[in-house]
Amino acid sequence: MPPYAGHSLPDPLFSADAVRQIDRYVIDQQGVDGFELMQSAAQAAFRRLVRHWRDYAPVLVLCGAGNNGGDGYLVAANARRHGLVVQCLAVAPTEKLSGDARKAWQSALADGVEVTELAGLPEPELDELFGNAGLIVDAMLGTGVSGAPREPFAALIGRCNRSSAPVLAVDLPSGLNATTGAAEGDVVRAAMTVTFIGLKAGLFTGQGAAASGEVVFESLDATDGVAGSGQQPIAWRRDWASVKSWLPERPANAHKGRFGHVLVVAGDRGFGGAGLLAAEAAARSGAGLVSLATRPEHVTAALSRCPSVMVHGLIHGSELPPLLDAASVIVCGPGIGQSAWGQQMLDQVLATGKPRVLDADALNLLSHRVAVPAENQILTPHPGEAARLLNCPVPEVEADRVAAVRRLQALYGGTILLKGAGTVIASEGPVVDIVSGSNPGMATGGMGDVLSGIIGAVYAQLGEPDKAAVLGASVHLAAADRASEAMGFIGLIPNDVIDALPAVFRESESGGAREKP
Repeated sequence: MPPYAGHSLPDPLFSADAVRQIDRYVIDQQGVDGFELMQSAAQAAFRRLVRHWRDYAPVLVLCGAGNNGGDGYLVAANARRHGLVVQCLAVAPTEKLSGDARKAWQSALADGVEVTELAGLPEPELDELFGNAGLIVDAMLGTGVSGAPREPFAALIGRCNRSSAPVLAVDLPSGLNATTGAAEGDVVRAAMTVTFIGLKAGLFTGQGAAASGEVVFESLDATDGVAGSGQQPIAWRRDWASVKSWLPERPANAHKGRFGHVLVVAGDRGFGGAGLLAAEAAARSGAGLVSLATRPEHVTAALSRCPSVMVHGLIHGSELPPLLDAASVIVCGPGIGQSAWGQQMLDQVLATGKPRVLDADALNLLSHRVAVPAENQILTPHPGEAARLLNCPVPEVEADRVAAVRRLQALYGGTILLKGAGTVIASEGPVVDIVSGSNPGMATGGMGDVLSGIIGAVYAQLGEPDKAAVLGASVHLAAADRASEAMGFIGLIPNDVIDALPAVFRESESGGAREKP
């Protein structure tokens, strides 16, 4: 089952600090006992354990020092009471436990859980614990931890990832930053993460998109605490199911002039396929008309592949203005290169002031120019292109993807879409959108060209760059998921995603439009 499948997840995503504030509000202002809340979290995690892995004995529970460790001790107690074979490893010395975590440890002991202290445990016995485990419960490090995990946690994270046993993460995979989705060191790769109180943004982007596995949300009846605490989300979680109704229904008397004319400016010598992929994706995404401006030597191949696209071979940028005049949205960048031809094309596109989607080499060319903000443009960088636009190292972008797109939006205006697992999209305003989900089959050349074509077509239909970017990224991922169901991940190519688009878009044809929060 792919991550997030089969579960109704709420849209707002919070920072780690916001979730802690909500938790504190529930305890201090609503009078909920903290230990009772911990018991509810443990029971929710145990229910998932039983549903998915009841026969995966013995269960090895790894417990840290804080409330996350307390959750783990109570999960072990639940398992013991229900007759499961459970082994509990105190990663942090139990003598240092305090508060509710200490009460949870004592409760586990009272229920007959055998707790083994990691300190002083011979290596062969530790090997045996992990070697015999049928399921590992990760309750080592929670949202209060930042930076790279220290020993002995780092070593145990490595053991979890080398084990053949699936891992159930309690609230958060150990080593993951709950706010940014980054990991400064190693991070537990979980099969499932059961998270509580409020959804953490870091579970859905960066390392979190891969490490969290299937994300299951348990509110613990704290929904009122979200509103009462006054904490605001830092992002909205989006996917195709939640945004497909943004596309309006087409009336029976619809005609091509109502759905925009997308001009794709792409494909210098040696990169003709990039322009064709973008143009065909735009045609498959509902644009009324699609034109392709490319090198003359690519015209025949383009017409053979997609005769519905109007293809024009251009030798110089001075030939582009008549095509720009006829377009309603311009997609510029796939395969244009960084030579004189590509620079001429970009110059003409920027001079029009028309709505535009800039990708690939258009972004690389922009990185050498003074940033000029434009509210009607969508920039779609991958992390490397984002780093060039920000004049910073790629790891700095990946360390906080939300902060990176906000910085780009402040520089360039409009809408910024940072590609990658858990695509992050920023337009004007403090809250970003995160398209939840990932597909390893998309890690191949040309997928970004398809995305830019989709976004250009959706932009031409909606006229709203922020919605176009979110909807385009969502349908792109949904089409890749549909294609990979038949093709697998390794053999997936951009054409497979284009071919899957009509079936995915068909799912939107029975619903009306709804407004973005």
